Amino acid sequence: MEQVAQFLPLIFLFGIFYFLIIRPQQKQQKEHNEMLESLIKGDKILTSGGLYAEIVKVEEDFIKIKLNDTSIVKLDKAFINRKVEA
Repeated sequence: MEQVAQFLPLIFLFGIFYFLIIRPQQKQQKEHNEMLESLIKGDKILTSGGLYAEIVKVEEDFIKIKLNDTSIVKLDKAFINRKVEA
């Protein structure tokens, strides 16, 4: 019984750590993945580099984006920060 009492503070700290850090981070990652899957042609996005762009074509791991009227580039989906609402 004494050994269990020694581990209670560690178990308590792990519980706090889980509910304050791990769980919210997993929820945020899930929402980001859902947003990436819902992207379609014509959506406006913000990249992690700070560029605002319009999606031209969605591929498996990459998307093609239009930066201006003449520049179309290929971007890894991991670098999409968020979808910009009009």
